[in-house]
Amino acid sequence: MAKRSARYKTRDTNFDEDEKVHRLFPSSRGGWNPRDADEQQRDRKYVKNIRAMSPAQQTLLEAIDQRSVVLALGPAGTGKTYLAIAKAVEALEAGRCSRIVLSRPAVEAGESLGFLPGDLQDKLAPYLRPLYDALTERLGTKRLKALVADGVIEIAPVAYMRGRTLSDCYVVIDEAQNCTYTQLKMLLTRLGWRSTMVLTGDPDQTDLLKGLSGFGDIADRLESVPEIAVVRLGEADIVRHPLVAGMLTVL
Repeated sequence: MAKRSARYKTRDTNFDEDEKVHRLFPSSRGGWNPRDADEQQRDRKYVKNIRAMSPAQQTLLEAIDQRSVVLALGPAGTGKTYLAIAKAVEALEAGRCSRIVLSRPAVEAGESLGFLPGDLQDKLAPYLRPLYDALTERLGTKRLKALVADGVIEIAPVAYMRGRTLSDCYVVIDEAQNCTYTQLKMLLTRLGWRSTMVLTGDPDQTDLLKGLSGFGDIADRLESVPEIAVVRLGEADIVRHPLVAGMLTVL
């Protein structure tokens, strides 16, 4: 065993940098990067503390910290849902709320899915998948499953919100443009003590029939209430692929 260790140590010491075959992780040149040696291009990494990518996003983050009700309106890819859920997880971990309630209208995006097999949770899973994706990125799969099983995180369709009082929790209503005026009024009046409610959506991308979506009207009416923040994001705040902003200008 000692001879083998000595042989490996000698082989490592006598390594010639000019040889055609090089060590995979050379200690003299730092960490190995498969993309480029100067590390100019890096993959995006998970960050514990989120930060705004634009002034409007910064306004949204500050509004969530300062107001009990926040409405975030903007086109696809502006980070509305992700920022809201990230702040919800942040509040839960800091002890500022005891649970998270996420809700989304179960509206098909322009096509009929027909009968879906399974129990109620299986049928609703396709509609609530975007919320699970954002939560998984912030918490990880195992911890998310544990929190959902314990009831700390609840994900439910809008229809399940009627008659409830949501106290000491963080509420995120996603895809609010697919809610009618009556539904949004019902959701807003669910707010209880020590709770924060964030509604996100894009009034220009509703899947309801023309004139049925109430998100734009609700936002215009609540904009005059000082205690409620209405944040409007635009094409300059899109953080997805650069082509998304270009497409939205012509579509």
